[in-house]
Amino acid sequence: MAGRPVGQALALSIGVLFVCAVVGIGLALAANSRLSSRRRFVVDQITPAQLAALALQSALVNEEAGTRGYLITRRPQFLEPYRLGLAAEARSYAQLAVLDEHGRAGGYAGAVALVQARAEGWRGAFVAAALPGGHHSTLPMQALIAADRTHFAPVTEALGALQSRLARARADARRDLFDAAAQLRVILILTGALMVLGILGAAVLLRRLILIPLAMLGREARRVARGEFQTPLMRVDGPREIVEVAADVEAMRERIVHELSAVQAASALLEEQAEELTRSNVELEQFAYVASHDLQEPLRKVASFCQALERRYHGQLDDRADQYIEFAVDGAKRMQILINDLLAFSRVGRGGHQPVLLDAGELVAQAASSLSGAIDDAGATLVAADLPVVRGDRTLLVSVFQNLIANAVKFRGPEPPVVRIEARRDGGCWEFTCADNGIGIDADYAERIFVIFQRLHTKEVYPGTGIGLAMCRKIVERHGGRIWLDTGYTGGTCLRFTLPIPEEDQP
Repeated sequence: MAGRPVGQALALSIGVLFVCAVVGIGLALAANSRLSSRRRFVVDQITPAQLAALALQSALVNEEAGTRGYLITRRPQFLEPYRLGLAAEARSYAQLAVLDEHGRAGGYAGAVALVQARAEGWRGAFVAAALPGGHHSTLPMQALIAADRTHFAPVTEALGALQSRLARARADARRDLFDAAAQLRVILILTGALMVLGILGAAVLLRRLILIPLAMLGREARRVARGEFQTPLMRVDGPREIVEVAADVEAMRERIVHELSAVQAASALLEEQAEELTRSNVELEQFAYVASHDLQEPLRKVASFCQALERRYHGQLDDRADQYIEFAVDGAKRMQILINDLLAFSRVGRGGHQPVLLDAGELVAQAASSLSGAIDDAGATLVAADLPVVRGDRTLLVSVFQNLIANAVKFRGPEPPVVRIEARRDGGCWEFTCADNGIGIDADYAERIFVIFQRLHTKEVYPGTGIGLAMCRKIVERHGGRIWLDTGYTGGTCLRFTLPIPEEDQP
């Protein structure tokens, strides 16, 4: 039968199994009907009744808690749980009445009536007298609380009796359910025995026609799965479907060989690019070293000699010569500031400090202390709300707050600067806000201000190098957050940035 469809080989097997299945299914359906009836009784009646009883208990406890809260505080708003409990109690009685209609859910109506009667007795004997206007409302608080416990105890006892009654009903229903399940298992075992006889006969036929060819195909497929892609699959004889699957596996093997070659070529290219990136990083570090040593040394010498010329020959030359010397000294100083800021920008994230838990309020205080002179000169006011704990590098995060506060003080308007720093939770991050009443930033420059060396004003109007906000963005992004300008803020400038919430504070 090699090369023929599997359906012809299976037709005989299916015929044998069909007879066994019909007999077994008939018996199993009868047993399953009984099992389903027991299961519906447990799921649709007993379990909802227990849940309704729990809701009733919760409602009565809320009523008692609201009453006690009012007795302790004498505030009417503490009676809200009492009023809500009354509504929930009524709903629970209605639900229990529907579930136990005609006593089908265990006949617990008497237990429910007892709970209802005792609850009414508690409200009539104590609650009405203890609430405003009642004849017990003037008694001492301790006496009222003791009386409340005494009057509510029968309600608690009745609730316990109701729960016990439902628990017994559930236990009885579970026993019936288990009996029905056991009967179904017996029937299924008998049915299985009948089907085994048919399967044994079919297995002999199927093994030779299907299983042996499939086993051979499986061995070849596992060989390919182990990575032996170069060797073609052995020829598999059997039904037409198995032969087609073998052809598909062989086509898959050939495709894998082709794709593997492409992946190996791409991997080699990626390794080459990684090595190039490593070399580029080394060269960048070498440049930073040169800038910090070899470039600054001659620059310091130029600045030193220009300052010496300014001190020694000031007034001895004409005004233009003094101006030229002043230009040279100013240019050397600004060049030193630029180099130092550039070095600080390039060193962000290369310090190797282990992130630790930090109080953001302490970071702001440290930044403000470093800027105390500028803050006092400007008459600025710094307002920092309760700030959370974050994880990061202390030096870098202090630098972020220091740059933001310094900008708020520097780019001030006619009024004394007021800087507000706040934080709020936004998903898995803390969102910090630094807002001021300064000159503000136009929305068109919302991205430009974070580009290194980009300035919106000349150095004659506002001093600086244009690196501060670029450094803030680099620090915040290395900590897993982002920083942006709030373009909808009016009355000054508002910068926002996020930092991940530490794992210890995650819900």
